[in-house]
Amino acid sequence: MAEIQVSLVAVERELWSGTAQMVVARTVDGDIGVMAGHAPLLAQLKEGFAARIVPANGTDILGVAVHGGFLSVTKDGVTILAEDAELSDEIDVSRARQAYQDAKAVGGDSADAEAELRRARAQLLATGNEI
Repeated sequence: MAEIQVSLVAVERELWSGTAQMVVARTVDGDIGVMAGHAPLLAQLKEGFAARIVPANGTDILGVAVHGGFLSVTKDGVTILAEDAELSDEIDVSRARQAYQDAKAVGGDSADAEAELRRARAQLLATGNEI
């Protein structure tokens, strides 16, 4: 299977870089899967969702909680430029689940609660947990 170069970069650090079989992410226009040979594009990532990177060796799917940003596809590869992002192994699942439940209990009454709900949802999805 053909491979693509992928870079996952947040404002403060590079989280992951390497070759992959595929990248899957949710944009404001819907879900997108990118493989080698994909047409160039720039898409805004939808907040509150996770991206998945299937490394070239195909063993483990890398889940990433992406908190805002863009997905760029060029002839050279794929770049996820996130405002903030967390790899699945950096996420405390029990804390994310509690934050999700707390924010859901408050509801859409505040912008802070809505932002916390999106963040916790992305973390849970990145770790493969159901919402």
